[in-house]
Amino acid sequence: MTMTDDQKKGTSASLDYFDTLTGDISGGIETPGPSEDVGERIAAIRKERGLSLEKLSEMTGFSVDTLSAIENNTIQPQLGTIMRLSKALDSALTRLISGQGTKSYEITRRGERKPISRSTSGKGQKKLYSYQGLAADVHGRNMEPLLVELEPEEVPEVSVHEGEEFIFVLSGTALLRIGEESFDLEPGDSAYYLSTTPHAICGKDGKATILAVLYE
Repeated sequence: MTMTDDQKKGTSASLDYFDTLTGDISGGIETPGPSEDVGERIAAIRKERGLSLEKLSEMTGFSVDTLSAIENNTIQPQLGTIMRLSKALDSALTRLISGQGTKSYEITRRGERKPISRSTSGKGQKKLYSYQGLAADVHGRNMEPLLVELEPEEVPEVSVHEGEEFIFVLSGTALLRIGEESFDLEPGDSAYYLSTTPHAICGKDGKATILAVLYE
C-alpha cells in the first residue's frame, strides 16, 4: 500500500512528537545515579519487619544468596522482583523503588527527572534496562510511573507477580511477550496487562524507550 502525501506528513508529525516527548533520553538515562538505594531500602524494610534473609527467602522463593546480592547491590533487581519483595515485606512498592516522598503532587520537567536505577540479569552480569522515576516526591501514591530504556535481549527473563502494568512505547521497537504470545510494539503503541500473567519485555533490534506505569 502506498501512502498519500497527507499520510506521510501525519506519520512524520507523529514521530517528531515522540522525539519531543523523550528528548535526549539515552544521554540522561546513562548518567550514574543512586541505584544502590533500592538494595538499601529493601534491607532496611526487611530489618524493620524483623525478618532474616532465610525467612524472606522462604516467603519469596528467591535464594538467600540472591537476596544478599540485591541488598549489597551486586545485583540490581528487576521491577518484577521488587514487586514480589514488596508483597512479602508488606510495604508499598513505591517506597522500595523510589522512596516515600513528601508532597501531594509533583511536576517533573524533562531536565529534572529523578536519578536512575538499573536492573541486571540474575547474576548481575548484564544490564537489562534502566529507569527513571517520574513521581518520587509524591507521598502515598499507588502508581509508579517510570521512564524505561530497554536493552535488546535474545531471551528476556519472564516475570510473574502481583499487580498491573501499563506501557507506552516512545522510541524504538519493544518486544513484549504475554503468556504464549509475542508482540512488536512501535512508537505510539501501548499495552495493559495483569502482572500475574507471565510476561517479558525488551528492546528488539536495538534499544527502546517506554513509559511504564506500575500498580500494585
